[in-house]
Amino acid sequence: MTGALAISATATSAAAATSDYAADFDDLWRLLDAKYCFFGEKAVDWGQVRRVYGARARRCTTTDAFAGILRGTLNELYDAHTHMSHTPDGEPRYAFCDMWVHRDGFIEDVRQYSAAEAAGIVAGDHLTHIDGLTLAAATAKHRPTCLTRRDPEADFYAINVAASGRVGMGRTVTLKGGRQVPVPLHASPDEADVSWRMLPDNFGYIRISTFAGEGSVAKFDHALSEFKDTRGLILDPRRNGGGDTAMAKPMMGRFITEPKVYALMRRRVGRTLGNLSRETVEPRGPFTYAKPVVVLTDRWSASMAEGFPMGMRGIGRGVVVGRPMMGLGAAVFDVELKRTKLGLQYSAEPVYDVNDHPRWKMQPDVLITPGVDILQAGVSELRKRV
Repeated sequence: MTGALAISATATSAAAATSDYAADFDDLWRLLDAKYCFFGEKAVDWGQVRRVYGARARRCTTTDAFAGILRGTLNELYDAHTHMSHTPDGEPRYAFCDMWVHRDGFIEDVRQYSAAEAAGIVAGDHLTHIDGLTLAAATAKHRPTCLTRRDPEADFYAINVAASGRVGMGRTVTLKGGRQVPVPLHASPDEADVSWRMLPDNFGYIRISTFAGEGSVAKFDHALSEFKDTRGLILDPRRNGGGDTAMAKPMMGRFITEPKVYALMRRRVGRTLGNLSRETVEPRGPFTYAKPVVVLTDRWSASMAEGFPMGMRGIGRGVVVGRPMMGLGAAVFDVELKRTKLGLQYSAEPVYDVNDHPRWKMQPDVLITPGVDILQAGVSELRKRV
């Protein structure tokens, strides 16, 4: 679920003036003050953010430095869905790159096919150092500083930024017991936007690696046509960073025969949230797939890849099997700053399931233990339902 909201102009200079940095910062601060949707869940002192980072923007002399100030500003919201559009080499990666780490260093989940997995890190390991720094020291570098109180969620976010390392660079982590583990850069295997294959027991399997691919809906339709006579279907949006409702809704529409509400949303009205609006999906296609469906999830099912499993469950056409998801709970809006043309996105419209439960707190119907094969668990669950 994405939207667009630009703070833009038709002309800009190659090198912004100091006044431009200050003006762009003020524009962004006011926009987020009016539109960012999770102030109620955060301990951030947004006025203090303006004083601290606004002063830095007024002293800024280069666009690269200004981009760093904006990254710091957004870090104060400790929201993995609110970030700059581009992060250069050497800057911190976004939280939850390939590990899901608790504040005591316990690694609950490791992303499949990631650098951490390739280095031999597994769920259940304990992280004690990152690039030679103790966990506490590494976390302190990323902990928000403009808070009204200590918030465990801010600490959790900071440790996962630290554990993610830096863009374009490898990491060395130390695990409990003193084992040092180099984590070099590692390319995940290329995947098609949508791929499919037949599984044993006459079950179909459709892998959706993104909801942002051009032609993804047509590929999904083609896959479904091949599985028309299967006994059941597994849909797999794990390790999926999200995308657009324009891709996800037509896919959901292949499983219903009448319009269905699949999600609820709210929009900011001043400092509070407004009334709920109902998001509806329409039936679509030459036929409706009516056999049992299992939707797989993991910690790296993010954004629209969280909305899709939630929506399939909401329309009564999907049992969710796997791990809890990323917890990105809102539709995002994109911003391009007027003078510097720097881009970012922010959480704008909170999303809820059909029972008005927050998406960011959603749990699978069948929760799988870390390290267990989620696909096989999904097949086992599907067998029970055919």
